[in-house]
Amino acid sequence: MWILHYKPNNKRKVPSLTGVLLSLALRTGACFDFNFPYSSPQCLNNGRKKVTNISCARSSVRRRFPRCGRRPVSEDSLNESSLLQPLLNYSSVSLPRLHLPYFLHNNRPLAKACREDPLCPFKVRLKESCWGYERNCSPQHRFSYPVCTSVDPGWASSVQAAQEIFWKQADFGYVRERLSEMKTLCKPLNSGESFLKCTSHMRFCRATNLYLDLREPRRGQERSEDFLQKGEIGGRCRLNSAALEAEGQHKSPLQSWFAELQTFTELDFHPIDDNHCDLIIERPTIFMKLDAGVNMYHHFCDFANLYISQHLNNSFSRDVNIVMWDTSLFGYGDLFSETWRAFSHYDIIHLKTYDSKRVCFRDVFFSLLPRMRYGLFYNTPLISNCQSEGMFRAFSQHVLHRLNIEQEGPKDGRIRVTLLARSTEYRRILNQQEIINALKTVALFEVKLVDYKYNRDMPFLEQIRVTHNSDIFIGMHGAGLTHLLFLPDWAVIFELYNCQDESCYRDLARLRGVHYLTWQKPDKVFPQDKGHHPTLGEHPKFTNYAFDLEEFMRLVMLAADHVMHHRDWRSKQTRDEL
Repeated sequence: MWILHYKPNNKRKVPSLTGVLLSLALRTGACFDFNFPYSSPQCLNNGRKKVTNISCARSSVRRRFPRCGRRPVSEDSLNESSLLQPLLNYSSVSLPRLHLPYFLHNNRPLAKACREDPLCPFKVRLKESCWGYERNCSPQHRFSYPVCTSVDPGWASSVQAAQEIFWKQADFGYVRERLSEMKTLCKPLNSGESFLKCTSHMRFCRATNLYLDLREPRRGQERSEDFLQKGEIGGRCRLNSAALEAEGQHKSPLQSWFAELQTFTELDFHPIDDNHCDLIIERPTIFMKLDAGVNMYHHFCDFANLYISQHLNNSFSRDVNIVMWDTSLFGYGDLFSETWRAFSHYDIIHLKTYDSKRVCFRDVFFSLLPRMRYGLFYNTPLISNCQSEGMFRAFSQHVLHRLNIEQEGPKDGRIRVTLLARSTEYRRILNQQEIINALKTVALFEVKLVDYKYNRDMPFLEQIRVTHNSDIFIGMHGAGLTHLLFLPDWAVIFELYNCQDESCYRDLARLRGVHYLTWQKPDKVFPQDKGHHPTLGEHPKFTNYAFDLEEFMRLVMLAADHVMHHRDWRSKQTRDEL
């Protein structure tokens, strides 16, 4: 057991036991449960000395994922001076500094310790800052609120109504809508038993003490929908079979977890306590079904929905396993694998790793999926004339922070212009060099030509660094424009030509909250031919284009004007001058 020797300093406020225990847990990397009120530390874990949980004598609040930080330090390294430091090591949470007040608001024990900590910098905001999906979160205290420039009568009758619709469609209101849908499908009858809870159509689910029998895997296609039979997945809980069966309307590989959980079985044994597991996974686990790993647009649907799922679960720890639910024997081609570092300290696990075993998982969630009906950001029906600097901005900040991508600007008196080239067969810019030369005639511009082709010449993290340090980002329609997610707030994304796919990157820019621009005069863009899709025939995405230089420069100067008048660009310029 831990023995705490604490000698208070009379000149300083004595921390409460709450604060000391939280400080100790953060310093040692202990797992703890934010949502439990607690009274005493439980210190024994399989005979080893380790703080594993701050548990609860009054377990009335719903349980969340254990929060885990760094590995525990030895008892000898804990001394009186370490307990006289600030009660919370705020950097150990590994969230953007801007996000900490919102995180603390949603984790009451931590917030309480912050109030008792004289060195906590977020005291004045603790009662006000909220993401927006929490109970009793007033609109004026939300992380953000959409801006609507006009009203589409087909959607709403007022600007205020339009803002609320967009907030529910594409901002943290989306999280609130999903949380309101959560229902228990398998209920534990006794403490320590399993449970299964899901949102509507089983688009997101949480479970504890999950039993998974993979001794006879039926591997075949990548996304088999009859992979598990009765008795091969389940838990010790009371199953509401009718409620589970009613959630199958969206059954589809990348839209729902119904196919994987439709055979969930009410077990007559406790899988872990009754020794029915060949392998017990103690670390919190996230199951994901992934879209195409070679296409940035589709793969970042995976990452964005994982981030939203973390909000649903109120857990942002990287001490988690991520398991790719793939029922095939094949590997997964991933051109953007560095991004996983923002979500886990460990390599991604293929489901086939567990073949031939009965595996039991202490805590799991099944992540939101990349192609859900009315999901984000694929298949998102957005109300027109609105945008937000909300959830997708938070996603961008979260990933940039954890991948250590720094903002190096704005640069004094310069606007950084990045042109994304394409080395593919189609949608190339035929007069690309003329465009580069024209941009370089403007002394204000610092011009960079990049080609992000399959990460061969530039690693993906360097690509994100270049994008994040661009004030104007220009490119043809294509998955590379997904980089707009990581532009600074004041930037402009200029989709040079949208190839008659008008909404794809325009809507993604509205989700992210950056200004979008595209070609405006069809008589000043010159296709090489009418396009030649291998099966569809003529198609604007399957040819190359040249552009009128005068019109191109007119649009770029509009983009530059937006950048220079953006409040964040101007405020950063002012701070740098001071």
